Parts: sequence; structure tokens; C-alpha cells
Amino acid sequence: MKKFIVTTLLVVASIVMAFGQLTNKPAVDFLKSLTQAQRNKTQMPFNDGSRMLWHYFPSSMFQRAGIQLNALDSNQKSKLEELLKTFLSETGYIKTMKIIDLENVLLEISGDSVMRNPENYLVAFYGNPEKDSLWAFSFEGHHISLNFTTHKGKVEIAPRFFGANPARILSGPREGERTLQKEEDLGFELLNSLSKEQRELAIFQKKPFSEIVTGNSTKVEPLSPVGIMYGQLTKNQQFIFLKLLDEYLSTIPPKLAEKRMNSIKDEEINEVRFGWAGATVLGQGHYYRMQGKSFLIEFDNVQNEANHIHTVWRDFNGDFGRDLIKEHYKNSNHHKHE
Repeated sequence: MKKFIVTTLLVVASIVMAFGQLTNKPAVDFLKSLTQAQRNKTQMPFNDGSRMLWHYFPSSMFQRAGIQLNALDSNQKSKLEELLKTFLSETGYIKTMKIIDLENVLLEISGDSVMRNPENYLVAFYGNPEKDSLWAFSFEGHHISLNFTTHKGKVEIAPRFFGANPARILSGPREGERTLQKEEDLGFELLNSLSKEQRELAIFQKKPFSEIVTGNSTKVEPLSPVGIMYGQLTKNQQFIFLKLLDEYLSTIPPKLAEKRMNSIKDEEINEVRFGWAGATVLGQGHYYRMQGKSFLIEFDNVQNEANHIHTVWRDFNGDFGRDLIKEHYKNSNHHKHE
């Protein structure tokens, strides 16, 4: 019995350690697993123009840099899996896999194996994690865009886009399954907790946007400061507000998420706003945003009769590692003497 308990604890520990241990090793291991031809397709200079070109359209509709999953063998896919588990939390990895799996649902519905293919996701590297202090990689495809930039152990993971179509599976063996459920339900929970006077502040327009406002912009500035501020909420409402914010942070490694949440609480929380547009009941088109001085979250569920979710986290200074890049050039001896 004691041996079984020890073995079980080791298994649990290995699962926990697989997520969020931010080292270069999984990136190096993945790149080394590639043939030279594959690596030439996957790895580009850090300043390559494609690094900040991103989208959430299917790969058949938007040409991406990098190598597709269908070009990797089982060992290489396993190495990529370890890479994603290192740079995402367990929650983030599970959401990523569930979104990819929705392509199988869309394939059954449409029969279109070109547009709806769970192998049409790509990984691309910028710079060389084997020797560079500053490097980046992205993982992208339909309804997923994850952009990672790292510099001397520091990591920025933004923009982060997750989408779900269908948001709720309507038929078949998985009927009722909802991907990105918490992002939607917590938004409604916060809205429904508001008083009449508070709702008048929070709901800034009756018609929802048909899409996230910032789209696939490479750089975003703060949107109009609409909605109700955290400081205008009751304690219970603030608790729901923080649960919603935490759900978006929960996709990144726990230590990074905790650090960012503490930073938001310390520096800007009372001025972070929650703004709503559109229907106030599930099943009809709705949109919300959370915005502070450093970040923007957008959520919409409008398309396909309000069964098609888009969510995005944008950092005004940290998207594509802009703050890390600035730090790199500021502290680089090479650039100091230029």
C-alpha cells in the first residue's frame, strides 16, 4: 500500500511539474527533434515580419508562418505537447485541446475537411532558444492564437485568443458540452448581480458588436472607457469581478498569473471597468469588455445565433513582448555601443 501511495504521489507530481515550469529546454528539445528542412520552415529570425501577424481564422483562410501539426511525426508532436504544457497552465492547455477538438465537430456538420481540420494548427519560432536571450514562438490556428516572448527567464504571453464554435454543442454524443463556459457564465453572473443603477453604468449600448472590436490588430490602444468601475461595486460583486478576471489569467502558468493579478490589484484595480453591450440573456447576441490601464479583455458571442464565442486578452505594452524587447535593447551591451 505504501509503495502504491508513493508511486501515485510521484505521478501527480510529474503531472503538476509538466505545467508552468518555464525553461528553454522544451523549446530546444522540440527544435532538435525536427529535420533540417522542417526546422528551416519553423524557425525564423526574431525580427521576421510574420512574428506579429496573427489571426483566429481557419488556416485555409489565413496563411501563417511555421509548420503544421500534420507535418510532424508522433515524437515531434509529443515534444510540442511538452512545450505547450510548459508555457501554459493546465487550464490553458486543456482549453487549447478542447478548441482544437471542436474542428472535428465542425467537420461532422460541414463535411469540409479542408477548412475543418484539427491538424491545421501551426507552430513558429522567432530567434533561437538554444543561444538567444530573446526569442519567441507562436501556436496558431482556427480560434487559437498564443504568442509567447521570453527574455532571460521573463515571459510575456500576449495576445492570447481563444474561441469556440459551437460554443455549445447542439447534438450528437457530446450534446450540451460548452467550451469557454466560465468566461460566459461569469460575465452574466456579474451583470445579473448589478442593481438597476449599476446596470445603467455597465451597459453602454443595446446592440452588441458583431466581432471583437480590436480584431487581429498587431497593436492596440485603450478603447473608450465605458462601463462600471471595480471601485463602484459591492464586495460580493467585486468577488465575481475578480473570478472573471482570474478565469482569463488562469490559462497562463500559475506563478505568472498570480504575479499579474497582484500587479493589477496593486496598481489599477479600482479603475478597471466592466462594460456590456447587447442582450442580457443567454442565447442572444452579447459582448463585454474588461479594461484597465495595462490590459484589455474582449468577449463576444454573436455569430451563429449566439453560439460562437471569441475571447482575447491584449496587453497595451506587453503584446508580442514589447516591454521585454525594450528591456533587451536597453540592457544589451551590443546596442549600447551602437
